[in-house]
Amino acid sequence: MTAKHPVAIGMVGCGFYAQNHLHAWADLRPGGALLSAVCDRDPVRAEAAGRRFGVPHFTDMGKMLDTVKIDLLDIATRMDTHRELAATAAARGVAAVVQKPFAPTWEDCVAIVNKARKHNAWLAVHENFRFGSAMRAVKKILDRGTIGTPTWARLSWRTGFDVYRGQPYLAEEEKLVIQDVGIHILDLARFFLGEVEHLSCETQKRNPGIRAEDTATIMMRHCSGAVSVVEATYAARRHDDPFPETMLEIEGDGGSVILRKGEKVTVTTQGLGFEDHVGGPLLGWTSRPWHVSQEAVLHTNRHMFERFRDGLPADTSGEDNLKTYALVEAAYESARTHRAVRPVQWTPEA
Repeated sequence: MTAKHPVAIGMVGCGFYAQNHLHAWADLRPGGALLSAVCDRDPVRAEAAGRRFGVPHFTDMGKMLDTVKIDLLDIATRMDTHRELAATAAARGVAAVVQKPFAPTWEDCVAIVNKARKHNAWLAVHENFRFGSAMRAVKKILDRGTIGTPTWARLSWRTGFDVYRGQPYLAEEEKLVIQDVGIHILDLARFFLGEVEHLSCETQKRNPGIRAEDTATIMMRHCSGAVSVVEATYAARRHDDPFPETMLEIEGDGGSVILRKGEKVTVTTQGLGFEDHVGGPLLGWTSRPWHVSQEAVLHTNRHMFERFRDGLPADTSGEDNLKTYALVEAAYESARTHRAVRPVQWTPEA
């Protein structure tokens, strides 16, 4: 695709979080990202999304692809459907963005990547935390060398917000906080500090009404020599809940950067410090406190659209996201065995 060609977008999944994707695609239309059809197995949701965004609606993805020419599929469905839907897209040579978590198991994730490679189909994962304004601002600080070489970090996502109200199925998942939100924070650790040599993890189930872990504490040794601590919980008890923001502090050999609630960053270097607000503005369809996550979706969709349009891989390609998913797998193994675990390395099929 050349930079001048519009891209026809097909949205698969019109549920709770997919609404943010739909609004983001609508915002990107002036640049050539054309939301062209929507699909959801629930006919009521499909019809409502189609009517709201003025596009045809379907309850079957195959029928949508037979009826409407689609260049890029945005798959924002439950993760247990991702392998089948992504395989259908790949077999038809249609590019796909798959919502995180990539799939329920490592084997499923690898199968999705291998299928796309077999059919030479463009594939990416909608890993949106690293695309938030605050995270991009922190990355620029690190890349400029403002705090020197990063040596230690803590990345924390701790909330008591009732996530089960909007997504009740989470209470029944066999794996919860690491796979649902911890995966975002692990990806951020890779984004800021590079690949991981080994990690250790402890999990807890502090809410007796759910099936799986709601708290995870993970310590990682990065290949660079840096050490990071990743915290994720849905069971925090705090007055000043930062939901849905990620708090972080990164120390280097020349200073530090701290991100606090309200997307406020403090940078200390050469004994001097300065503070700034690094968040983006509210959009017409965003609302507090969700605006942080919603804005990240917009930036992620823009990145996916532009990279696909220009014939380039996404930063969070399927192959790249396997490195993040490997950390999720290693965390669960470490929690089970109480040992440090090296993340598995993916080897492409011959």
